[in-house]
Formats: sequence, structure tokens, C-alpha cells
Amino acid sequence: MARKQENKSDVPELQERVVAINRVSKVVKGGRRFALSALVVVGDGKGRVGVGMGKSQEVPVAIKKGIEDAKKNMFKVPMTEAKTLPHDVIGIYGAGRVMIKPAMPGTGVIAGGPVRAVMELAGVTDVLTKNLGTSNAMNIVKATVAGLQSMESPEDVSKRRGISVAKIYGWKE
Repeated sequence: MARKQENKSDVPELQERVVAINRVSKVVKGGRRFALSALVVVGDGKGRVGVGMGKSQEVPVAIKKGIEDAKKNMFKVPMTEAKTLPHDVIGIYGAGRVMIKPAMPGTGVIAGGPVRAVMELAGVTDVLTKNLGTSNAMNIVKATVAGLQSMESPEDVSKRRGISVAKIYGWKE
């Protein structure tokens, strides 16, 4: 049987970034068993991003598992033509709170380490963020994802309300 060859232009080029690697231990009768967990962010730079976590005895295996998990959990981030976000949002996960605000073109990505990885791999070029609460990388990344997933594009809002996008922004039609 011949395998169907995938065309390289059909598959989007995904970038991956390791956000954090933690050494975790499990206490058993004979002592402690150590393992490693890797928090990985994967994105195409065009509005799709995913976060995953992998655990293993070795770092490369944990990272590989994290990448596979992130690819399974990818989602679309609503963005404007200026490569920023449509509105402000606060993402909450556990004790982690992340305030995300759109910014003017040329501002750049103003964000801490875990949030910066998510924003850059999603393809957002101008954004202001602030971590509120915990500094735990896992909770900050999950809060960022929760905030981005709760965002709605202006087109979706106008469709739901039955009015034009111009009317939402208060522009003259």
C-alpha cells in the first residue's frame, strides 16, 4: 500500500515554545520518585494557538508529550486587521488573573514570560497585559487561554445582535 504524501503547503508551520519545566516528585515506600513536567505553547502565528503539558522521566520526552498535547488543544484567537485583539478581557484560572488589552500599532507585545509566549505564537503583535495574582506559570498560561477563548470578534457580536459592525463601534454607516 502506498502512503498518501502530505503537501507541505497544506500543513501550517507550527512554532513551539517551552514555557516552564518543573521537577515533580511522588513519595513512595522506598523514597521519592522524580519526574519532569513541561509546559509547552504551540502556535502558527496566524491566530491559532494551543497549550499542553507533558510528564516524563526525561526532559525531551516530556517536551514531546507537551507538544502533542498542545496540538490537540489548539483554538482560534479573534484578531483585528492590525494584529491586535478586539477588546479588553480579564482571564481567570485558579489564583491566576491576566488582564489583556488591545494596543495601538507599534506598541509591541508588552507581557510577562508565560503570557508573552502565548501572544507571540498566536500572532498578536500589539497588546498590553498584566499578571494579577499568582506567578505560577501554569495558572498564568491557563488564565491567558481562558481570556482569549472568552473573546468574541466584532463580526460574531454583530451577527448575534443583528446590527452592523460599524454600529457596534459607533461609526457612521
